[in-house]
Amino acid sequence: MATSTPRGALSLAATVLTATVALYMALVAFGNITDFGTNQQFVRHVLAMDTTFKDEDLMWRAITSQGLQDAAYVGIIVWETVAALVLIYGSWLWARRDDLNARRMSTYGLLMVMLLFGAGFIGIGGEWFSMWQSEDWNGLDAATRVFLFSGVVLIVNQLSAPRAQPPAS
Repeated sequence: MATSTPRGALSLAATVLTATVALYMALVAFGNITDFGTNQQFVRHVLAMDTTFKDEDLMWRAITSQGLQDAAYVGIIVWETVAALVLIYGSWLWARRDDLNARRMSTYGLLMVMLLFGAGFIGIGGEWFSMWQSEDWNGLDAATRVFLFSGVVLIVNQLSAPRAQPPAS
């Protein structure tokens, strides 16, 4: 239900910051859809581990099937698109001052972004596929920036939640 109280600074910050991540994710998804080949090559090289140190103890992890590589890339794009839509909806709810539902939807969307960039790109890409070893196909800095920014926005979203009153003594 929309509230009729004046908008607080934290709610306004949550609105603007959530909309910023929504815009970013929408542009990322749009870019990956309209310029499919650019990041497709990135995903292929990371999964193939062809620019890593080629340590024989790690290379068994490499995925060299282009079909599997492309399926992973399409999965990433779908995840980005859904996250963008959830965040756009959350931003719309913030703008309508439906803070409870906005916070919930924004939390879902921000966690989707953090899972993709944290678990997906930093954890799986960076460590499992040793992306950190590549001078050419290393997206860890960019993934870390998005992960941290989304985390800050998630904190702001949660800070704007009403606090329960302590029981009277």
